[in-house]
Parts: sequence; C-alpha cells; structure tokens
Amino acid sequence: MAFSLFTKNKKAWIERCRDDYATKMRLKYAPYYHSMDAQKGTSVTLDGREMIMLSSNDYLGFSFHPKVMEAARAAVLQWGTSTTGARPSNGSRGFHLELESALASFLGREACHIHSAGYLSVMTSVTTFAQKGDLILADKNLHSCLWDGIRLSHASVERFSHNNPEDLREVLASANPDAPKMLVVEGVYSMEGHVARLPELVALAEEYNCFIVLDDAHGFGVLGHQGRGTVDHFGLNEKVDLICGSLSKSLASTGGFVAGTSEAIEYLRTHSKQTIFSAAIAPSQAAAAKTALELMQSEPEHLDRLWKNTRRYVAMLKGLGLDTWETDTPAVPIVLGTRELAYRFWSALMEKGVFTVMSIAPAVPPGKDLIRTAISAMHTDEQLERVGEAMAYAVKSL
Repeated sequence: MAFSLFTKNKKAWIERCRDDYATKMRLKYAPYYHSMDAQKGTSVTLDGREMIMLSSNDYLGFSFHPKVMEAARAAVLQWGTSTTGARPSNGSRGFHLELESALASFLGREACHIHSAGYLSVMTSVTTFAQKGDLILADKNLHSCLWDGIRLSHASVERFSHNNPEDLREVLASANPDAPKMLVVEGVYSMEGHVARLPELVALAEEYNCFIVLDDAHGFGVLGHQGRGTVDHFGLNEKVDLICGSLSKSLASTGGFVAGTSEAIEYLRTHSKQTIFSAAIAPSQAAAAKTALELMQSEPEHLDRLWKNTRRYVAMLKGLGLDTWETDTPAVPIVLGTRELAYRFWSALMEKGVFTVMSIAPAVPPGKDLIRTAISAMHTDEQLERVGEAMAYAVKSL
C-alpha cells in the first residue's frame, strides 16, 4: 500500500513536468537557452551562423580585454581552478580580500563582501537585514532576486508604483510609524533601462527613517565618475546604506558584491545564509573582476565609447518609430506590447543575424512584452549599421 501511494505521488510530479504549458511553448518556439558555438567580442556563432550579440551585459567590453583574460589565466596558474569551499570555513583567500578592498574603496564604502553569484549578493542584501516586524517599501518592478530576499526576510512589504516617489510618499504616510523600514530600489532597472529617481526617493527615506538598499547591477560601470554607479551619479553616497550588484556585467566576471559600513558587512558575514553556505568565487573570477575595476579607472575611453554607441543606437530606434520605454541607459528595451509581436520581431532579427532576448509577461508588466537589447563599448560602427538594417527589416515584418 505504501509503495502504491509513493508511485502515485511520484507520477503526479512527472505529469506536472510533462504537461507544463509554459515549458511546452518554450520548447516549441525555442526563444531561450541558445548555446553559442563560439564568441569573439560582440560577434557570436550560433548553429554555424555568425551573429551580432545585442543582448549581453558586457557594457564596457572587458570580457575580451587582453589584460582581463591574462589576469584570469595567471590566477588559475597560481591558485588553481577553485577554492572548493565557503568563505567562513576553508574557502577564503587573499585575492578575495584584495577585490573586496578595491571595490569598497572605489565605491567610497568601509567594507565589501563578494559572493559566487550576483543573485546571492542582491538577495542577501535584503533578507539578512530585514526581519519579521519590519516593513519593506519595494518598487513594483524589482528584479526577482530582490523579491526572493523580501520573501525570505518574513518582513511585511508594501509595493509602490515603479519609480514613483509620489506614490511612495502615500504608502509611507499610511504605514505604521513605529515599524523599522527598509526602502528597496534598483539604480538602473534592466528591463526598462530606467534610472531610479534617487534624489527624491532618498529624501523620502530620510524623512521616514528608512534603511536604503540599492541594487546597482546595471548602474555600476555605466553611471557616475569612472562608472561608480547610480549613487555617485547623483552624489548621494552618504545617504544610501547598502549598495549591491553583480560582477558579471561591467566587471566581465561572475559573482556579486555587497558594500556598506564595516558593521553592516560583519553582520552579514555572521547571519547571511547565502554567504555562509555558498562556495567562494574562483580565483579567475576574482582576478578578472579586479583587473576590470582597474581598467575602469585607467582606460576611460571604454565608458566614453559605450555612451557614444548608446546615443547612436537609441536615435536609430526612435527614427524607426520604436518604443524604447524612455530608457536612459545602455539597457534598451524595444516594447512591442504583445508576446506575438515580440516573437515576430525577435525572429526577424535572428533571421538577419542579430541576437536579442525576448521578455514577456510576467517577466515584464502586461502589455509591455519586449525585446531586451543592450549596447556594449565593443560594438563597432559597422555592426551598428548592420543592426540598423536588421531593425528596419524587423519593423517591416510587423
């Protein structure tokens, strides 16, 4: 009898996987999980075809910078491929401390901790510091990692309209005045390309005594002096409590970071499950990120090129009458409105050798189904011309 029940329950799990509609549609239309055969800069090879990569987060183009690649290679030769352990136990190494010190100094912070994934860093920036009885004020368009951190914290949460300080004020005005409060926002929203209205949001946070967590994964390396990010862009470094982000974008590596006061970071090291039970980042990852950080300061031409390419690209899209959701950054959405239109547009670009990513509800709000594109400093003028031709072709395909 026990075996019969076990078999029945197991079958239910199998059928759930087999009958899942979303998975069936993904496999049928194949918009995701494309595996590249080769890559060189912003040129990739997919199924034997050379294509322009137009959806990478390699904003500054450092993933193929000779100094970054050589640093990663040298680190492997010196330290091996992995520390095979978590930081609190056997996994901590000198190169971790060097990267953390460099990031903290660059961001004007007392301390920093790095993790093996940006998702972990951003999630733990919320869940480690918020707890039951606290109130979290969250932008409705936050990334999944922040929502996971909010959920795991067991704190109460109130959402406010995306990037809307006026709505936040209304939410704060009706909130329990005695509850400890945390404001959670992104510096740059990666789907929309919007820069946070940080000065107004911070002013409200100060008025209501909120602890501020800012995910700057897509602002770091893009905004501010030498790419110091959204907080530096607005001159608000003394006002934001925690800055978290990713090493896998402008820093051309893999991993994430949390930067703040020494007290906050040491508290994180004591209480964060995402920190205590995660393996440390590999030597090559740390070396690549540290070298990329140095290049951000010594070779400003990459940031200049990124913004030159971004301005040209956005002007091109607007000239074709495309909706870029009023983006202010190199993260440039092309809003089509329905998944059917998004799929047709994506397919047309693929046909013309331009690789992009389709994002549909619920990953974006209903009616905002889009093609997510991103500009890199590595995109050449010739590539942008080809992208323009492909975009015009895709517009006609609609």
